[in-house]
Amino acid sequence: MLYGWNGKILRINLTKKEIKVQQLNKDLLVKFVGGRGLAAKILWDELKPGTDPLSSENKLVFMAGPLTALPLPSSGKIVIAAKSPLTHGYGDGNIGTKFSVNLRKAGYDGIVIEGKAEKPVYIFIENDNVEIRNAEHLWGLDSFETEDKLISEVGKAFGIVEIGPAGENLVKYAVVMSEKGRAGGRPGMGAVMGSKNLKAIVAHGDKEIAVFDKDALVKKGAEGYSKIKQSDAYDFWMRQGTMGVLRWCQEANVLPTYNFREGVFDEFEGITGDVLEKLKEFTKGCPNCNMICGHNVKFKVEEGEFITELDYENVAMLGSNIGIGDLHKVSYLNMLADKYGVDTISVGSAIGFAMELSEKKLIDERIEWGDYKKAAELIEDITYRRTELGKMLAEGIEFTAKKIGNGAESFAMHVKGLPISAYDCHSAPGMALAYGTSPIGAHHKDAWLIMLEIKQLGRHAYNKGKVEKLIWMQNIRGGFFETATTCRLPWIEVGYPFEEYYDLFYYATGVKISYDFVHTLTNRIYALIRAFWVREFRAEGREWSRKYDMPPERWFKEPLTKGPEKGAKLDYDGYNKMLDWYYEMRGWDKNGVPTKETLEKLGLSEVTKVIWG
Repeated sequence: MLYGWNGKILRINLTKKEIKVQQLNKDLLVKFVGGRGLAAKILWDELKPGTDPLSSENKLVFMAGPLTALPLPSSGKIVIAAKSPLTHGYGDGNIGTKFSVNLRKAGYDGIVIEGKAEKPVYIFIENDNVEIRNAEHLWGLDSFETEDKLISEVGKAFGIVEIGPAGENLVKYAVVMSEKGRAGGRPGMGAVMGSKNLKAIVAHGDKEIAVFDKDALVKKGAEGYSKIKQSDAYDFWMRQGTMGVLRWCQEANVLPTYNFREGVFDEFEGITGDVLEKLKEFTKGCPNCNMICGHNVKFKVEEGEFITELDYENVAMLGSNIGIGDLHKVSYLNMLADKYGVDTISVGSAIGFAMELSEKKLIDERIEWGDYKKAAELIEDITYRRTELGKMLAEGIEFTAKKIGNGAESFAMHVKGLPISAYDCHSAPGMALAYGTSPIGAHHKDAWLIMLEIKQLGRHAYNKGKVEKLIWMQNIRGGFFETATTCRLPWIEVGYPFEEYYDLFYYATGVKISYDFVHTLTNRIYALIRAFWVREFRAEGREWSRKYDMPPERWFKEPLTKGPEKGAKLDYDGYNKMLDWYYEMRGWDKNGVPTKETLEKLGLSEVTKVIWG
């Protein structure tokens, strides 16, 4: 008997209007676990090389893991994956929502969506009853309106994921939204959903998930909740959540400012976690979470009084990065992005890039730093592709930079096409390497190394120990938590011991794991994802090379001019040496391609044939 996993995924073909249930065998589940692991395996196996990400041939995968929805800390996550329309490589993101729990309790570990509906549809799931329903009445609504409308139709018990107008209009960094503030899939998962004419998925389930040792799991889970609340960091976390890091970033000279030109912001006091506390209206968390990170603020701007959910990434990217030091104004921009279903990090990067293009007179539009009104207009221009600049930026900053030329590529702040999230790395080479080697492009999710680097590892050091620590962190954050699938925040933010998850995994599945298991699992998944990038780039006529793991030119050539790290910039030779060590430790060649020996050792012989012939 299978424990922890349901062992079933839904297969939905929107072109053929077919719904099937696929059984998964235990060997596959143990080898790839769930979440990111299974999603990457499905995309590798089933996508034809060179597939257009916005064609009906691309597949959209929603995948939970064996810990999702179980009575243990912060188990309300699900991974959303596809070939990315933004990067043309592997793309994914996780989202915390009651949709995850309901899907698992309906009896499924995931959904694979293929094809394209003739007209807008949504998918209805209630235990064994699965339907493709008409959604023409929902098309054109923003994500908040869509959710309200669907709740009125199906009831509050259902978990809902949906897209807004950005997904419908195929903005390359449109995200999947849920619960008016939860977003997932930065590399354009919302655009893939829109390309299939799929507006939403609703799910409700009331089945029990079979586990190996229920009593032990419940007891261990309860102990976990207790340990989290007893943490010294718990009270401050509950007050400010991820926003607690903003002041630290300013002090550490890593707060993205003026399109990552600087690492300190003169007006930072107006957007800190202290301001958040004063504006906070309520908190909202994912299912099964007792360290809630959803801080909802009530704010007032000329347009009216609203509520929005904030965290550090969106405040930094829509605040200091574009020169705005008023949390009310930042909150309005964040709310617009959430309503329209566009990634807050990427749109903040796009606005900052546009402001610098304007400053350098590389575009005709005049968009000054800190111009909140123009920033709001630009979010709408991008969402609805209603101006030439909006249309360009909707394709991503990499695309825009190439089209504009004249040196614009040197300050387009991305890796592999995905805009960098909110940490400046002029003086943080380890975090720069984390961005360079993230499997989806520049994102902090896999390895938030920056605080450890600055506090313990020597921020200016370029050494092997720092690379070892980066891989250790990737293996836990990007490996275990993204496959199990559960939230990393109990571990990283309040110190819940990682070793506790070995017992939780065993009580759930009956499979004993250790760090060696996690390390091998992650090496397998990272190698598979890297092979996916290599295969897809080759299919599009681009040979893979280490240049795709390099951070932006700005960090190497333009030193900081302000703050305690004034004069700092990355060292090109030092970074490349760390990249060499990274490849060596992963078992990849000098261009970052997994070697034949590595692939065979990891049980990926089917990949070896494609990559090495």
